[in-house]
Amino acid sequence: MSRTVKTDIPGEDWRVTIEAVREAGGFEKVFAGRVAKPLPLVVELGYGRGEFLIGLAEAHPEQAYVGVEYSSKRTTKMARRLAKLELRNIALVEARAEDVLRDALTDESVACFWLNFPDPWPKARHHRRRFVQKETVARITRRLVPGGSLRVATDDPDYAEWIDAHLAAAPGLVNVYAPDPWRSEVSDRATTAYEEMWRAEGRRFHFFEYQRGPDPK
Repeated sequence: MSRTVKTDIPGEDWRVTIEAVREAGGFEKVFAGRVAKPLPLVVELGYGRGEFLIGLAEAHPEQAYVGVEYSSKRTTKMARRLAKLELRNIALVEARAEDVLRDALTDESVACFWLNFPDPWPKARHHRRRFVQKETVARITRRLVPGGSLRVATDDPDYAEWIDAHLAAAPGLVNVYAPDPWRSEVSDRATTAYEEMWRAEGRRFHFFEYQRGPDPK
């Protein structure tokens, strides 16, 4: 039996549409008066249950965070949770991550992108649906400030190889973990709820960190 999601927001509602961001003049204007440093942003693409993003925002109240999630149910639950916590430094966008990258973010406006355990789409005929694609990585690179980071995590070995191939071939990105393609453990990284569950099941993880170089193409 499915549970009914409460849609009332018990406080300030920090959900924003792509159109509203563009009408406001960008995320810098969205966060004006709410945080000390509106730009550059930290963006989590697909925040799931939201505990990872909330942990980051609570630790750095001066930093502006953007959470992107396609699920309406998860976005509503997260908005209610943020209102109760009275966190003012997170904006939520209910949209496809590809659309947010293209239409809501500007070049050199993001300090870090987090992509935690995206859908691996394991069947070969579905690989075109994977988020990590040549065009997407190129757009992420342009949106990063010089020296900004892209941090990706997956527990799927085949997707890890796919991610490695696409990131290693991307002009303007430099592998922080070179010569290793990825690491299985990262000491300074928080964990997601799903990650804790999967770790208990004995799954292996693949963590990537790339930085934008000084002159991406």
